Amino acid sequence: MIDPRFVYLAAALSFVGAAGYIRDTLRGVTAPNRVTWGLWGLEGVLAFFNEVQQHVGTAAFMTLVFGLVPLAVVASSFRNSHSVWKIGPFDVVCGILSLLGIVVWAFVHEATLALVSFVIADQLASLPTLRKSWLQPSSESAWVFALGVVNAGITLMTLRHFTTAGALFPGAILVTDFIITALVAGRIGPRLRGVDEVRLNASLG
Repeated sequence: MIDPRFVYLAAALSFVGAAGYIRDTLRGVTAPNRVTWGLWGLEGVLAFFNEVQQHVGTAAFMTLVFGLVPLAVVASSFRNSHSVWKIGPFDVVCGILSLLGIVVWAFVHEATLALVSFVIADQLASLPTLRKSWLQPSSESAWVFALGVVNAGITLMTLRHFTTAGALFPGAILVTDFIITALVAGRIGPRLRGVDEVRLNASLG
């Protein structure tokens, strides 16, 4: 375990990553999927209150950051109409299922089970961006997700007791952000599919 105050370093890194992502969004370099980022924001804020009720401690602050940063990204996407990923049926279905997970959380009175349903909802919200990172990695920025891996790792290491309540949400974020980072930075999707991403961008644009 490391000093719980390291969570504030993680928060600072998160804001640095968010600033870069928002800058790229405003410039039209990055096109965030509003379904993913909007639900990430909602779920992060609600998970924060859940963790506070379970007395997770300082680590809950990082969960709040995990909610506020996506909301800032969504807000920035409205400033540039060219910085928005087109929402399709897959995104809508994932969004609805994710919202259903939140509804389950609202009606489940057992704290750990509620958190599990929350994490499932969060992972469903991630699927549109995971798919986008596979199909068109140039529409994403790996930097913010790489920092997300670092942030989640720091949060996990600040836990005094490694419990489901404290570890599940940041642990899930760590895994998801790692996969997205690999997909975007490595351009894995186009490489494995043998697709010229320059032509792909032109066809999708």
